[in-house]
Amino acid sequence: MRALVLGGGSLKGAFQAGAIQAILETGFEPEVIYGVSVGSLNAAFLVHEAGKQFAEHGAVDWKKAGRQLIEFWIRNITRPEDVAIVRPRFMMGYNTLLSRFDGLLDNAPLQALLKTHIKLPILVNSPIKLKVGAVDIIKGDMVYTSNDDESILDYVIASSSLPFLMPAVCIGGDRQKMFLDGGLREVAPLREAIDDGAVELVCVACHAKHIFTEKFNYRSLLNLVERVKDITVNQIVNNDIAWAERWIEREKLRGKDMHLTLVRPHEPLYLNLMRFSSDDIGRLIVQGYRDATIALRTQGIGPKV
Repeated sequence: MRALVLGGGSLKGAFQAGAIQAILETGFEPEVIYGVSVGSLNAAFLVHEAGKQFAEHGAVDWKKAGRQLIEFWIRNITRPEDVAIVRPRFMMGYNTLLSRFDGLLDNAPLQALLKTHIKLPILVNSPIKLKVGAVDIIKGDMVYTSNDDESILDYVIASSSLPFLMPAVCIGGDRQKMFLDGGLREVAPLREAIDDGAVELVCVACHAKHIFTEKFNYRSLLNLVERVKDITVNQIVNNDIAWAERWIEREKLRGKDMHLTLVRPHEPLYLNLMRFSSDDIGRLIVQGYRDATIALRTQGIGPKV
């Protein structure tokens, strides 16, 4: 089974979109796409696009799907207000005192984007399987669900809801099912893909191996929360990748043919969650395409025409 594994990284998902295009240009055709956090958004878009193409033409043009994902980022995510709106300080403080804290940001714009561009019937009937991971904040468990679940869009929104910054998401209207960012437990869902039987894996992580060179304003609450999250996520994704590499190496020694292609930035990515423009998004997309092209060539994988 061929799996495309997309890790988390907030708005660094623009880097991921560029990297995905480079990967798809090699001729790689995933059978299952896994996603966590922003990776779940990119994964859902790709599976939806594949379903749309298949319904119209009976086939999937993966290069076109990659281009459509990039176009989605360029057209729709150009400023902070396209993703989330800062809640008024008075109301946020009032709700916190009343134990009704619902995040520092209102991610209604992101939810609206998702529901506008991804239609549930197309997603459910796509020939490509989607699996996204989110964390049950009541039980503390990491939960993966696929696109045959009619609550899949709730899980995608939950997986991309950053802790403290954004509200927990109620799944299927059940208040006992409150979920948040899957990156709390796993950032690169390689273990889930391997457990499902994937033997050819391509993983795009949005975080460099080291984080220390990143810039941030530590006196801004939102930036500080984002920085703390990045530090935690960086360690988790390194652990996810190291585990998968050890597992695959062990399986190869046992004679099993498995392969992992890893794409991640060489240097830490920087994007201010509260102050960015379309130029910043474009820069990350180009960097993702470039870094992926270099990584693929290094591993002997080139584009197919």
